[in-house]
Amino acid sequence: HQIPAWYGPDDKVFVAETEDEALAEALAYYVVNDVLTPEEAEAIANDPGKRAGFLTRDPDVLDTWFSSALWPFSTLGWPDETPELARYYPTQVLVTGFDIIFFWVARMMMMGIHFMKEVPFATVHIHGIVRDEKGAKMSKSKGNVVDPLDLIDRYGADALRFTMAALSTHGRDVKPSPARIEGYRNFATKLWNAARFAEMNGCAAVPGFDPKAAGEVLNRWIAHELAKAAREVTEAIEAFRFNEAAAAVYRFVWNVYCDWYLELAKPVLTGADGTAKSETRAMVAHVRDEILKLLHPFMPFVTEELWGVTEPGRASMLALAPWPQPEGLEDAEAESELGWVVDLITAIRSVRAEMNVPPGAQIPLVLVAAGLPTQARAGRWSAFIKRLARLTEVSFAEVAPTGAVQLVVRGEVAALPLAGIIDVAAERARLAKELARARADIARVDAKLANPDFVARAPEEVVEGEREKREDAEARVAKIGEALDRLAGL
Repeated sequence: HQIPAWYGPDDKVFVAETEDEALAEALAYYVVNDVLTPEEAEAIANDPGKRAGFLTRDPDVLDTWFSSALWPFSTLGWPDETPELARYYPTQVLVTGFDIIFFWVARMMMMGIHFMKEVPFATVHIHGIVRDEKGAKMSKSKGNVVDPLDLIDRYGADALRFTMAALSTHGRDVKPSPARIEGYRNFATKLWNAARFAEMNGCAAVPGFDPKAAGEVLNRWIAHELAKAAREVTEAIEAFRFNEAAAAVYRFVWNVYCDWYLELAKPVLTGADGTAKSETRAMVAHVRDEILKLLHPFMPFVTEELWGVTEPGRASMLALAPWPQPEGLEDAEAESELGWVVDLITAIRSVRAEMNVPPGAQIPLVLVAAGLPTQARAGRWSAFIKRLARLTEVSFAEVAPTGAVQLVVRGEVAALPLAGIIDVAAERARLAKELARARADIARVDAKLANPDFVARAPEEVVEGEREKREDAEARVAKIGEALDRLAGL
């Protein structure tokens, strides 16, 4: 906004809302002070040519934060009483960075209360500053400014948007890196491939399908997990914990739906036609659609596209579709059964990686002192467990075999006999070296952080990077310690 001040011939300042008001005020002033006669003043007022040279407006503008302070209502047509102003003021939420709380947020509050007699928004969500991947504040002089349009051209708008949401942790700045954005682009590709898999296997939305009526344990389990994910995403969004919402939907899509459900559903989908196959096809499509809804706030473009191409002729756009309602889908029995299978396979895979078991090696699994329910469960899912955990067999025993690594999965003991498969002494030596290296990393970081000069003089992003290195090293120490504990019994 240009400053509403005009200068007279003698540089006297006249402040008014309009030039006409300023001119009237100036002419009255000069008549009262005998600078002009009433006749001269009237001639200036009625002659546009004389008016133009009589007053000069200040060419400067008001501070940018003054203009920005009017934004909540000036953009809606104020000072006119427009329909938009009546409908959209006050708004609900302002999202902004912590560095302009005083410059902008406080001023909008003051201007809103003064001119509109009401605060402009009910909630202010404060997020961190977007920095470069090393944690430094972006600056043209430093040459580290990242153009989001370049990132969109390279990775897509959805990948960038998801990255910003996933990194928006309360109280921390956002440090997006190309590798992170590329990872979420791969996530979008994973989603697309899952939709293609569903289409190739005849999975389509069935009108009137009720997931609560599913009879197959596998389908009841995924419905339970969908309800859990929908609840987590909804609660996190409503609490402005966008990073937790993004993590929840990512975990459900990649780890639960793609890695487990579709994998376990493959034999059903490729098997003989029947009730189980029809139900599974319908459930695959139903969960896919619910995933698109949950993911739409984070990846609007790919989800809207998939919404259209997977089921042509839908009643509405995805953006207008109802939000998932998880009520009535919880199934503790199905979760207990499939959850045990998933946790068991995950634990076995983790041990294989920690113990350096060759990827191609097939090993036996012994369930120790297993009760009848566990034996029945293992029997029903034995083929899946052996295929996905790369096992030769699943057997039962009252005590664990000698030379076996033992793990506890939901209260049940499982043993993996590794004698002859790994060199225990060499593995202990390898883990000991890794442990010493991790502890040395912690000591090195501690020495830096204990130095007041380093903490005071080093850039903020460097200090934060050292703290992150320490956290990573501590996690490695804990992981290696668990592996050494397992080797202790061999």
